[in-house]
Amino acid sequence: MGNRYTWRTSIVEILALLLGLVFLVPFYYVISNSLKPFAEILTNTSALPKMLMFDNYVNAFEKLNFLTVFKNSLIITIGSNIVLVIFCSMAAYMLVRTKKKISNIIFMTFVAAMIIPFQSLMIPLIKTAGNLGLLNSMWGLVFMYLGFGSGMTIFLYHGFIKGIPLELEEAAIIDGCTRFGVFWRIVFPLLKPITVTIVILNSLWIWNDFLLPSLVLQDPELRTIPLATFFFFGQYTKQWDLALAALVIGIIPLLIFFFTMQKHIIQGITSGSIK
Repeated sequence: MGNRYTWRTSIVEILALLLGLVFLVPFYYVISNSLKPFAEILTNTSALPKMLMFDNYVNAFEKLNFLTVFKNSLIITIGSNIVLVIFCSMAAYMLVRTKKKISNIIFMTFVAAMIIPFQSLMIPLIKTAGNLGLLNSMWGLVFMYLGFGSGMTIFLYHGFIKGIPLELEEAAIIDGCTRFGVFWRIVFPLLKPITVTIVILNSLWIWNDFLLPSLVLQDPELRTIPLATFFFFGQYTKQWDLALAALVIGIIPLLIFFFTMQKHIIQGITSGSIK
């Protein structure tokens, strides 16, 4: 009787369906207009395309130099995720297991850094990066993503590690394992659910980021997908047909990655709720 389908349930489902359709509206505009000629986009934006212009995708692929910009985005995203996972997981572990006041101060400093707007740091960041030789370098950009992503990553790892029983580590130490070995052999494998969630969140941010790469990467050969797409918008012309096709091409790898990892996201949420 408790699971009986009621009219309230049906109303909630209808509202949820309508809300979902609202969120899909931008995707409709992007995909439908990416298949239209430029003139039709200007005259009839909301309608379905009268004729499918797949040439938009071919031209956008060529003008983007897609294989190069895709490689750049992939290197930056993977490199940033690797350093974030390695350094932030170790930092969070030590902050949780070191029962000292300084550990709480350092943790709260990382959390507080999450609310600092990036715009307030742009000028000193670029000046410092220039002095250190980090500009116009993909690995310099990866280093900056480590700094800007550490706050949230450490925060998520910190909360998850607190749920891991300390007895597992004590048993490993009794068996002769070092603190370094305890982390990599015992603790880190248990962090898989939250690690997958962190990688997905950081990948969505880094892959789509425009502002930081636009400040750091000046060489056209180092452009990421968002940077390359921006150059369809000139001072006097805006190539909406090619720009929208480029957006779809740039989104596809991220969608494939997200749907591939979706199962692990659900496992991470479930594991966290049980803990």
